[in-house]
Order: sequence, then C-alpha cells, then structure tokens
Amino acid sequence: MKLTCMVGLASLLLAPIALRAGDGITPPATASTANTSYGIFSSLDHRSSYGQGVYPEPFLVDDSDGETNEARLDYLHTGGPGNQHVDNIHGEVEKGFGSLTLELESAWERDSVSGVTSSGMDNVDLGARLPFYEYVSADGTINTAFGTAIEVGIPTHTDISHNTEVVPKLFNVLQFHEDFTLQSIIGYSMLLGDGGDGTTGGLQTFEYGFVFGYTIEHEKLAIPGVQQLIPVFEFNGGKELNQVDHGHNSLTGDVGFRANLDAIGPIQPRLGIVFVFPIDNGASQDQNWGIDTSLVFEY
Repeated sequence: MKLTCMVGLASLLLAPIALRAGDGITPPATASTANTSYGIFSSLDHRSSYGQGVYPEPFLVDDSDGETNEARLDYLHTGGPGNQHVDNIHGEVEKGFGSLTLELESAWERDSVSGVTSSGMDNVDLGARLPFYEYVSADGTINTAFGTAIEVGIPTHTDISHNTEVVPKLFNVLQFHEDFTLQSIIGYSMLLGDGGDGTTGGLQTFEYGFVFGYTIEHEKLAIPGVQQLIPVFEFNGGKELNQVDHGHNSLTGDVGFRANLDAIGPIQPRLGIVFVFPIDNGASQDQNWGIDTSLVFEY
C-alpha cells in the first residue's frame, strides 16, 4: 500500500518535467505563435489590411489598394486664369484576382481656354498592381503594405489624346491606430512618340501623390445611411524631367470626404466630394479651383 502511494506521488511530481522536456507531447499553437506569413519568400501577411476596404478611394491620386469588384464614375470641374475651364468625366472598373488588381479606365474631357474649346476621349488606360511586402506589428497598431504597379495609356487620337503613355509605379499603404490611413505612390511617366502634335512626345515626368484619411465609424458619428465617414486630404504632383519646361513642377491639393453608404443588396456605394486647389505656381497656371465628385460601387 505504501509502495503504491509512493509511486503515484512520484508520477505526479515528474509529470510537469516530462511535459517541459517534450516527451512526445506538443502544446497547442496560440495566436501569438501562429505563422501568418504566405506568398513568395513569405513576404505577405494574412493579417494585412490591404484589399480589405480600409483605405478610402483617392480622388486625384492613383488608387493603390487592392480591389475585388469595383466600378467608379467621377466628374471634375475646374476654373483657371484666362477664362480656363475643364470638365472631365472619368470612369473605371477594377477586378481582383487574389492580391492582383486589374484596372480599365478612360475619360471624356472638354477644355476651354479664352473661348477656344477642344474635347474628346482621353487615353484608354490599362493597369495592374500587386503588393510584394506586408508588415503587421505584434499589437496591430501598424499595418502596412508595399507594392508595384504599371499603367499603359492607349491614345484615342482625339483633341485630348495624342500619345501612348507608360507609367511604372511603386506604392505604399499604411494604417495606424485603426482609424488613420496614409497612401503614397510614385511613378515615372513616359510619353512615347510625338502623337502628331510635335510637342509632347518623349516627355518624362516624375509623378507623386499622398492621401491622408481618418475613418469615423457609424458608432462614433451616427449619420443615417452612412457606415463610415472618411475626411481626406490629398497632394498630387508632377515634375517634368526634360523638354522645354525641364524642372517644371505642378502640385495640387484637395480636401473633402468620402462616405461609405449602407449596402443596396450586393452593392455598396461610396460617395465623395473634394475641393481642389493649386499649391504651387505650376498648378496655378492651369487652375484656381475645382470640384471633384465621385461615386464608387463595390459589388
């Protein structure tokens, strides 16, 4: 009887040691130790907010977030010196295949300068973008993704569209403390050929843009029919690298909001409006002010 009790007591005392030594028993994985990496070189992260609808659709800056199914229609009206006016109606559709987003877009534009008017279809643009690195901090306060993109503009040979344009790009999206977002993008635009006008062919431009957003959830601001209200502030610029205006820079800003509305069946509309204004002398040569309204449908 005493021997049996001593054996039982010894077993209880040695059991934790056997477990720590990994005596054929593997403790269950926890959320903190689970591997969330995937993709080539394990550079992507399943916890990433990329492509999850966190980042508001930009207005003047090129989009960089991942999309699944999206259609969009924008109307931009600007006024400038010398009785300049521009009306631009821009449409696009986007389709996602995993992390890859494909894009098709074009615009109809009417330019009026001192009573002289030109109008027509702009380039038909084909684009693609893909993240190549994602990082999420342990506490989730920082969530970011870096990616690459390409855009090719096919001319329609109207008064507005003369040249083929090729624009390779790099982008970054950053979400911090859940509500704040920053989207950054740079590109190198190359116009190919003279397009028949003899002035813009071969022009090379360094393009850049930044989009700041702050997401206000319905629980914090209960506007009927609005799931999220996102004030936005953008910088959109370009610096010419050759031609007659070598070094010419144009920087435009806009401020406004985008409202993600309640879904209508499978469609979730997103309405936005911004006031556009020049920041430097280069931009003020073309416009003094502008209004851009945007309607996005996610389906």
